[in-house]
Amino acid sequence: MRIGLFTDSYLPQVSGVATSIQTLTLELEKLGHEVYIFTTTDQNADVDHERNIIRLQSIPFVSLAERKIVVKGVFAAYLIAQDYHLDIIHTQTEFGMGILGKMVANQLHIPVIHTLHTKYEDYVHYIAKGRIIRPSMVKYIVRNYLRGTEGIICPSEMVLDTVNGYGVTIPKRVIPTGIEINRFKRPDINADDIQKLREKLGIKAEERILLSLSRIAPEKNIQAVVRALPEMLKEFPVRLVIVGHGPYEDDLKALVNELGLNDAVLFTGQVNNEETAYYYKMADFFISASTSETQGLTYLEAIAAGTRVLAADNPYLEDLISDDEFGRLFDSEETIAETACAAFRDFKPMDKEKYADKLYEISAENFAKQVYLFYLDAIIEYKNRKHYEENRLPAKMEDAVRQMPITVTRSIKREQIRAKYFARKASKIAKNLQTYVKIDKDKE
Repeated sequence: MRIGLFTDSYLPQVSGVATSIQTLTLELEKLGHEVYIFTTTDQNADVDHERNIIRLQSIPFVSLAERKIVVKGVFAAYLIAQDYHLDIIHTQTEFGMGILGKMVANQLHIPVIHTLHTKYEDYVHYIAKGRIIRPSMVKYIVRNYLRGTEGIICPSEMVLDTVNGYGVTIPKRVIPTGIEINRFKRPDINADDIQKLREKLGIKAEERILLSLSRIAPEKNIQAVVRALPEMLKEFPVRLVIVGHGPYEDDLKALVNELGLNDAVLFTGQVNNEETAYYYKMADFFISASTSETQGLTYLEAIAAGTRVLAADNPYLEDLISDDEFGRLFDSEETIAETACAAFRDFKPMDKEKYADKLYEISAENFAKQVYLFYLDAIIEYKNRKHYEENRLPAKMEDAVRQMPITVTRSIKREQIRAKYFARKASKIAKNLQTYVKIDKDKE
């Protein structure tokens, strides 16, 4: 199968969407499929060594400079896609490249599948501080975009509930994004490696480590974890390690300073992807109070590394953290400290059998197989629908009329005009007759 992925965000940009697309591409290729990625330009991309990646000229997006929108190359994208003989297009954004993907699919007469990665209600404040797009408008934007697509992939039950709330009726399938397990399982990382990292960061042997690894932004709600720390510290020596950077970093550091938690919170800055497994394995728990995550790859990465998760309860995590073996969920910011302390008290090695089952469930291999099956269903449904539309009686009659000689066609049109004229005349006569009959009866 030849698959075209259309996305505004791809490597070397750092995002969950970019990682998800890379993972899907690699696994589909392992299954023997050809995958072509249509995306935006990036000054840090090594274009000379990229394979099957088509970059179209783009500019930074308003208020989000690290994100791009395509401005040139629409016709070129169509010609390239046509040359590759794509069987299906899978869009990963509702804007720029997503709209282009739908246009190309329409011209090539092939189906489109879409993945909804983002809960936009939590991000519209980035665009002109929410003055252009309001949260209440999101459902209309998404619903309009999905018109004409064959199906939508929801990375979690939470996304499915959101899409159903939008009133979307096209076929949906919940397929959680998988990860490359071996990147985080890393049996080569031993106790000595972990100890060296702890010493490098100045973490004491008795301290319990909570790890936050994400973009530092308001919607990630790291501030709620910081505020819960004083309560945890009453019972356990805890160190919160915050990995990453972002627009809310200075505000978060100010909060830490205000609460007098400088000795309990450590900011490491951005860490190379190759090193994140060390941080996951070093931590006792990965923690997140974010309520905006639609899939949360960091949760999967932590579990793959053998580290339990503490997170805000939502339908997606209820499926992932299905057992205390993999962590605990708190239902509000007020219960973060209580949940963390309970998890510290009950800490024990993870059950190996349950761990192995969970690894396959969250694996990239399982993810790609489920997506491929959805592709097949979408292609079959698309072909059946097109066959029906082409063979329905009105369509056949239209085709027959088009193929008739010009004189016959003109004759038919004249007869249609005459028929409409006589129909109007007959209707007028009938109305006059009714009026006459009514008057006549009144006289009697």
